[in-house]
Amino acid sequence: METSPRTAVLRRLAAMLPAGRVLEAPAQLAAYESDGLTAFHQRPVAVVVPETSDEVIATVRFCRDEKVPFVARGSGTSLSGGSLPVAGGIVIALNRLNKILRLDPIQRIAVVEPGTINLAVTAAAQPHGLHYAPDPSSQPVCTIGGNVAFNAGGAHCLKYGMTSNHVLGLKAVLATGEVVEFGGASREQVGPDWTGLFVGNEGLFGVTLEITLQLLPRAETFHTVLAGYKTLEQAGDAVSAVVASGLLPGALEIMDALALEAAVAAVHADYPPGCEAVAIVELEGPREVVAADRVRLDEVLAKSGAVEVRVARDAAERMAIWKGRKSAFSAVGRLSPDFLVQDGVVPRRRLGEALRKINAWSHEMGMRCANVFHAGDGNLHPLILYDGRVAGEFERAEKLAGRILRMCVELGGSITGEHGVGVEKRDYLPDMFSADEIDCLKRVRAAFDPLGIANPGKMFPAVGAPALTQHGLHPLEKAGVISRE
Repeated sequence: METSPRTAVLRRLAAMLPAGRVLEAPAQLAAYESDGLTAFHQRPVAVVVPETSDEVIATVRFCRDEKVPFVARGSGTSLSGGSLPVAGGIVIALNRLNKILRLDPIQRIAVVEPGTINLAVTAAAQPHGLHYAPDPSSQPVCTIGGNVAFNAGGAHCLKYGMTSNHVLGLKAVLATGEVVEFGGASREQVGPDWTGLFVGNEGLFGVTLEITLQLLPRAETFHTVLAGYKTLEQAGDAVSAVVASGLLPGALEIMDALALEAAVAAVHADYPPGCEAVAIVELEGPREVVAADRVRLDEVLAKSGAVEVRVARDAAERMAIWKGRKSAFSAVGRLSPDFLVQDGVVPRRRLGEALRKINAWSHEMGMRCANVFHAGDGNLHPLILYDGRVAGEFERAEKLAGRILRMCVELGGSITGEHGVGVEKRDYLPDMFSADEIDCLKRVRAAFDPLGIANPGKMFPAVGAPALTQHGLHPLEKAGVISRE
């Protein structure tokens, strides 16, 4: 029997790695054909499950030599289709590279492998009075490698920033097969910020192998408040008032009535009844500072028209408040068989305007839309509910999503805050950037991946091919960052 070219390539790949590292059976591949954006599916030809950095490097170099496209994947929690497999390509599943290689409480750093779970870093640092600040809702399952790829944020990004603010250095294998090291264990670096450039690349540059993370001292005390409002607009105004007062909360979140309904159904969250929205405000820091800030916060909330204000009396009540918020995305599955999660950003002063438009459009189009968002930095997460079994429902949901994204740009914001562009939002990139700017982005990508094999089809609009580097020295060689082996 004649061997097909694809079979021959897979045989060479399997022969290069230890037994059991390459998955090919349909039942095995099915688990990888989609990520958190389940509306899109693509089955890979194979999944490689490396257990060491050397196996990742060997796999990437094999893909380079054979010109096979690849997608690096952690837990698959991407909500933009960022880890969707590529037709004819392979998935490199990094979950087994999950070691915390070093934790230095004196330097306040952790060096981890890309498959390390986000929450595991804080768990390891906690005995030393430290924690890892970025806390996306999926933190019990999402990986640091995925957080780096999409520059994840979380509820506490208002005060602490995004993943890019906490990655000090990294080691990676580029799509060229070259191994690079950017940054280090200190913020004191000389030269271009290659680490900052790499974070948020959505897997278009290569695969991270080790990440050096900054750890922060755990706050001495927390003051967590839940305030209920009759309207979503009142909640938005309360957020603006809190920020205008000069306070810098650790977190400032809003959930609307539909999101509250979902959280109650899923985790039995206890929220004030009869409210169209709740705001969650969390102060944290030294006891003396929080005590002073608490007085000012009480004054602001007293004037905000809140129906009810609840203060968490202990750690258990604080965690109960956050459990409802953190479960909101998955909880919406209790209300609808399918939903799209958007991730646009608007200037904080225009939050009310944006929410009014989303509400009007959802009613106009007959779509239910739950709103959950990081109100402190204007990062909207509208969850558009639909039933994919009904003809035309998905298309209507996508149309509403598109209107929301374009509105975010028109209001002076962005099409993404922390979920990335992936496949879902790539055709909206021209709404934010000119043709010349997109060409510049493509050239940056091509400096790391001239063959276009690393996560192809993501971020950039479907039309047009990625720009290629000129012949001669690799741009990173010219900068003295890498050397050829």
